[in-house]
Amino acid sequence: MERQTTPALEAFMDAAWPAPDREEFGGWVLRAAGGVTQRANSIWPRSEPEGSPHERLALLREARAWYRNRRLPVIFQVFDDARSSALNAVLDEEGFTRQSETLILVRGAGGDAPAPDAGVELSAQPTEEWLRLWWRVDGRGDGESLATARGILEGCRSLYAMVRDDDGVPAAVGRLAVPPGGADSRGGLYCMATRPDARRRGYANRVLRSLLGAGAAQGLDGYWLLVTAANSGARELYARAGFREAGRYLYRQERPKRHLTGC
Repeated sequence: MERQTTPALEAFMDAAWPAPDREEFGGWVLRAAGGVTQRANSIWPRSEPEGSPHERLALLREARAWYRNRRLPVIFQVFDDARSSALNAVLDEEGFTRQSETLILVRGAGGDAPAPDAGVELSAQPTEEWLRLWWRVDGRGDGESLATARGILEGCRSLYAMVRDDDGVPAAVGRLAVPPGGADSRGGLYCMATRPDARRRGYANRVLRSLLGAGAAQGLDGYWLLVTAANSGARELYARAGFREAGRYLYRQERPKRHLTGC
């Protein structure tokens, strides 16, 4: 089955996870964030440049120099559809790896909004407890890396949810990013993380439902989220919440000295 995300959705995704260092040329958006997450340190091929493979290689040389100046590997976020065939051919020839296949799931705004959950704490900024739990589950790096990640999170208007266990300890968190959308206002669900010893107790579902309810209160037209293809448990949770697959992407990475992971 042919899948293709829309340019608008790709732009929402880029705005929801904004890299602090970015530059565009030849239709490619080069993004860097000191190595914190693949997404913020990858090339988004927003529009595929016209021309021959030779011209694409010339553009790739410029991208290599840009990332070399930042001491980062060259990584492409490549969407899995026919638009990427020419780019994939060049990257195959250059020996780029394939990793971190990620599903793009979407959900409309229809249906009843989830009822408010008094046990889920919502805030307009990530609290220190929220950040500690998210970074404990998904983070990679030291305090400086966490500070960079916090800057990425706060680069887009968002809502942060956290639920505690019976002992009052944070058990699960999530983020609803709401980038500017004009007439089409959508929210992206990110940073869904549950403490390892608190999994399969319904905490993630409570966070998810609370963020969807908050989005409904803001009049959002729909939602998207990203989940790695290998994460079957999360995929089941999102399917039950009405999400369906709209596309996929993976990362094409030049063989690096530093290995970045995550969606």
